[in-house]
Amino acid sequence: MASNAQPSAQRSAVTTPQAREASPAGHMAGSQRKAEEWPRVVIVGAGFGGLTAAHALNGKPVQVVVIDRRNHHLFQPLLYQVATAGLSPADIATPIRSILHRQRNAKVFLGEVAGVDKQARHVLGHDRRVPYDFLIIATGARHAYFGHDEWEPFAPGLKSVENATALRRQILVAFEKAEISEDPVERGWLGNFVVIGGGPTGVELSGAIAELAKRALSKDFHNIDPRHARIILVEAGPRLLASFPEKLSERAKKALERLGVEVRLGTPVSSCDARGVTIGGERIDAATIIWAAGVAASPAAQWLEAEKDRAGRVIVAPDFSLPGNPEIFVIGDTALAKNSSGRPLPGVAAVAKQEAHYVVKTILARIAGKPAPGPFRYKDLGNLATIGRRAAVADFGWLRLSGFPAWLVWSMVHIFFLIGFRNRMVVSLNWLISYFTFGRGARLITGLEK
Repeated sequence: MASNAQPSAQRSAVTTPQAREASPAGHMAGSQRKAEEWPRVVIVGAGFGGLTAAHALNGKPVQVVVIDRRNHHLFQPLLYQVATAGLSPADIATPIRSILHRQRNAKVFLGEVAGVDKQARHVLGHDRRVPYDFLIIATGARHAYFGHDEWEPFAPGLKSVENATALRRQILVAFEKAEISEDPVERGWLGNFVVIGGGPTGVELSGAIAELAKRALSKDFHNIDPRHARIILVEAGPRLLASFPEKLSERAKKALERLGVEVRLGTPVSSCDARGVTIGGERIDAATIIWAAGVAASPAAQWLEAEKDRAGRVIVAPDFSLPGNPEIFVIGDTALAKNSSGRPLPGVAAVAKQEAHYVVKTILARIAGKPAPGPFRYKDLGNLATIGRRAAVADFGWLRLSGFPAWLVWSMVHIFFLIGFRNRMVVSLNWLISYFTFGRGARLITGLEK
């Protein structure tokens, strides 16, 4: 794209990149030529927030450009199922172009953003400049190690398909190596799994690893008994699932313990290396360490040269715009947005999606010269976390569930929000088979060992 393209809002006669990309013969229909003059909304990030914004702009008099460094939308709440061999990556990921292929006013650019030129109104990539009239940043979050970035090589997190498949390999290879090892000390080390962080991801991961080891793999090996694997969940705070009511947190802890998970509360990690961790003064040797303790926002605050909080979230105005730049909006995990009580909104999909709808309404109102929508109000849809294949906790405020009923609700909610009919059918079938057979069918060891 040419670097001298200017946003249509700044000019009366527009020559957008779409117009320059048209054929020299100029055979485009009149309605299409008119579409070239529509304001351009650039969306960076195709997660829950970004895709919701793109869908909400379908059929509106705007040009939509979605930029993402990956070509697929990932349903992150089920990523732990890929890491523990319950699902394959294709079950929870869908190409962005496939999702938006019927949206005539949308284009998809594969690329990594390096910055934003706020004065020229360009998103800067490594090989192109993308002009915008309105910009929506929805780039999500990354792992945060609380000042101990040196732990990352030993305790990987779970944010991408690559993370999940690498972790699946590490877990399965640990059992394979233990099977052929003749050293009981090494076998013990290989059979220890430490999950750091007692939020939903940590709870779900530790429960899934326990079921994989103690049920799905229990008859697959001859020299070792996978049921003797030791799964330890470490939480620095006083209880698991801090965002849930205390009673549900306690039920989650008991459900994990019934699966054989050791739950360590009030014990922060003080060291982490290739051989294991130290928690509360105790050394635990473990071949597999998984980080689920914290996240930080994407580097968007650096691109925008914006004020941020300690987690890197951009401090936004009440309408999610960047102070001083009303044409730029930041949503989801990348933004520090607060509820009516002044508390930060949680980093969950429901928040990002509701923010996206609100921002789209704001943009369309500005384009139409209408008053902005009223203040944003987040509607809390509840919290869900699963523990194994038939236990979960659910908090809807007016209704609190645990055990099998909560697991049924959790399953239906997650299947409903999966993108694509095939994804829903495949996940439903896999879960049904797993439920009756205690099996996990995606136990493939792929990739090269580091």
